[in-house]
Amino acid sequence: MNFSPMELLFACFLCFFSLFVSGFRPDFPLLDFEEGYNPLFGDDNLVVLKDGKSVHLHLDERTGSGFVSQDLYLHGFFSASIKLPSDYTAGVVVAFYMSNGDMFAKNHDEIDFEFLGNIRGKDWRIQTNIYGNGSTSIGREERYGLWFDPSEDFHEYTILWTQSLIIFYVDNVPIREAKRTATMGGDFPSKPMTLYATIWDGSTWATNGGKYKVNYKYAPYIAEFSDFILHGCAIDPTDQSSSCDHSQNSNPIPSGITPSQRAKMESLRKKHLTYSYCYDRIRYKAPPPECVINPAEAERLRVFDPVTFGKGRRHRGKIHHHSLLNQAESTASA
Repeated sequence: MNFSPMELLFACFLCFFSLFVSGFRPDFPLLDFEEGYNPLFGDDNLVVLKDGKSVHLHLDERTGSGFVSQDLYLHGFFSASIKLPSDYTAGVVVAFYMSNGDMFAKNHDEIDFEFLGNIRGKDWRIQTNIYGNGSTSIGREERYGLWFDPSEDFHEYTILWTQSLIIFYVDNVPIREAKRTATMGGDFPSKPMTLYATIWDGSTWATNGGKYKVNYKYAPYIAEFSDFILHGCAIDPTDQSSSCDHSQNSNPIPSGITPSQRAKMESLRKKHLTYSYCYDRIRYKAPPPECVINPAEAERLRVFDPVTFGKGRRHRGKIHHHSLLNQAESTASA
């Protein structure tokens, strides 16, 4: 049965009709790796632990590694606990993100968490980014320093994506809220996406604009993942139908940020935000139209060095995979 785009959106709206605003992470079930994900690349550089609940992604001189969700999703709550490599990690990039680039090469959507390694004695940094409808000419990156050592223990990283907003959380505290505005047009992610997690060599840009590169003397670099949550509106790629759970007993997800969460977010951003595309006068003569300029924030961010970004940087190494759509079509015709 085929559904129009409007019918799909309405189905997913019904799926999330009971959304509520909560200051706590909803009690969504944790998945075993094989319940929700498949290996993407890296062969034996991807290690599923015996309990089936945790995965190690390795980066060495041969290749990085990664995994991908089995389903496509149109909106939802997506989370994983991640422990990053320690010691010298310059040039190393760990990513937890959503994308549909395999299906929409020229007009893809993307929602990113990227973790950028550093030289010994310097901290990891988080970068978030959003693309919609192939709008890669306008990078919407933000970068943050961390208020903990992400290599000492697991921390939870979450993407909340609805029809009207995207929120990035760290340990259940929002660090960024991106609202859909009329001025963004098609730049807001609006097509079904899959979840990805990867580790790869970003030596050309990730640390001080490429000044410090991956040193394989410290390999393998290992990123650990656990506590997988994939709670969203799953889409069948063969007929674009929705498999949302419409039951009243299904767990609702947050629909926004509470006043207490917003206060925490604003405090965190004042202390730890080091870059926002809205204030980058080198890249943009005028801020992109959705930006709301805070003069105090603009002045504070002036002290940080210019930021260098890479291109085409998600899928590194020898990757032999097809889009979920092609996979599904091949299966259907077999």
